[in-house]
Amino acid sequence: MPKLLTILASPRGEYSISRALAAEFTAAWRDKHKEGEVIERDLFQTELPFVDLPWIAGAYTPVEDHSPAVAEAISISNELIAELFAADYILIATPMYNFSTPAILKAYIDHIVRFNLTFSASYEGLLKGKTCTVIIASGGVYTAGAFMESWDRETSYLKMILGFIGISDVDFIHAGGSNDVAQGKVKQQDLVASFIPSVIAAVE
Repeated sequence: MPKLLTILASPRGEYSISRALAAEFTAAWRDKHKEGEVIERDLFQTELPFVDLPWIAGAYTPVEDHSPAVAEAISISNELIAELFAADYILIATPMYNFSTPAILKAYIDHIVRFNLTFSASYEGLLKGKTCTVIIASGGVYTAGAFMESWDRETSYLKMILGFIGISDVDFIHAGGSNDVAQGKVKQQDLVASFIPSVIAAVE
């Protein structure tokens, strides 16, 4: 049974472009995979502490040597990594903050990039054979040929770090232009609708 893991990284709820498009993607995926399962990981409903000393101790010592504090620190990382290994398809829906990745998504990434779990000593990614779609919502427009294209640091970073852990089949959907919604130039539903064809086309 195919499994989709949807990762949501926007705090904006009903006002979120990325969440709205993630809902469209998920609905289309469910329609295509009638027997499939969807797991939703809302990062704003997840306690994601930053990497600290107990976490590092847990990541680089045998399980049998873990103290209760170390085991607790590393537990969320273990849970998130297990979700990734169980998934066939991955959807990441995120905003762009200051041309790069939001802190909450970076915190998630720090929990899933683990030596001997998601990458090896020879820097081989261990999460192979998965398909990933990344939806990036942004105030500006950063698509190819756009004035601000070179300012986009999020796409290249996510492509690199996902590839590092073995997820190389990655498709990006750039949903830019939400500044026009904020300024009253376009309705949110109209902006969302303009990206739905790209979202549906990305469903496998």
